[in-house]
Amino acid sequence: MQYWAYITLIVLGIYLGISLLLYFLQDYLMFKPEKLPKDFEFYYENQEIEEYNIETRDGAIINGLRFKSKNPKGVVFYLKGNSKSIRGWGKFAVDFTRHGYDVLMVDYRGFGKSTGRRTQKAIKRDLQVIYNKIKEFTPEKYIILYGRSLGSGFAAKLASMNNPRMLILDAPYYSLSKIAKKYIPFMPLSLLLKFPMPTYKWMKYVNCPVHIIHGTDDKLIPYKTSVKLSKIKPKSTRLYTIIGGGHKNLNTFTEYHKMLTEIITTKPKEVNLEGSSIHVRHSSKRSNAKV
Repeated sequence: MQYWAYITLIVLGIYLGISLLLYFLQDYLMFKPEKLPKDFEFYYENQEIEEYNIETRDGAIINGLRFKSKNPKGVVFYLKGNSKSIRGWGKFAVDFTRHGYDVLMVDYRGFGKSTGRRTQKAIKRDLQVIYNKIKEFTPEKYIILYGRSLGSGFAAKLASMNNPRMLILDAPYYSLSKIAKKYIPFMPLSLLLKFPMPTYKWMKYVNCPVHIIHGTDDKLIPYKTSVKLSKIKPKSTRLYTIIGGGHKNLNTFTEYHKMLTEIITTKPKEVNLEGSSIHVRHSSKRSNAKV
């Protein structure tokens, strides 16, 4: 009996140790920030940019860039993934400026030139402050929220609390806790995760049109997660599939750019269903079959 009690204590000790490591190290496992010196100068060929810094109520500094277009049709608030800084992510702004949209990108706390302690609550609060700043100069009907990978959850949260023109999710996750559970199913993630990021919960309160873009060969965030997300608000959501697309290479597919162009340049139209087959049902009875 003492032998089994000893083994049980060892197992519990190991389990507790792993739990503590996961809790305290998850920030380093989840985020891969690139830090930039305060005097770093951003430069992008053929792009006009404006750098800005916003001080939060807790004293943090959020650094961002505005990519300018001539006679802008609106603003795309681009929320990036979990790695690097806007120095590298800025090259994707051209996909929107070429269509006549300004683009705002920010570095989360601890990324680039941004400072402050990184928590899910703090980042959500920072992004809302920036969104409010955008609204001072741009009516919401001209604001597009674009969330890429990690940023998709934050974008969904912002959309659920505001009224942008549309929400675009690029390789989104259902929730980070569910992704983590796939790799460590035996851990009490509901208690340990500092960034559960329940995108599916926030999606329920999004009232604007939602466009989801996902590749079928995404190994990090499976394509099926976007299928599940698209079913939350099916009447206002459209799923765009990139056959063969992975997690980091959607921009290398011609289809991605065709889809993005369609999404941001096409005005939604009401479809007249009168006289269509929308109410026609196929019969399973053999007696109704025609040859």
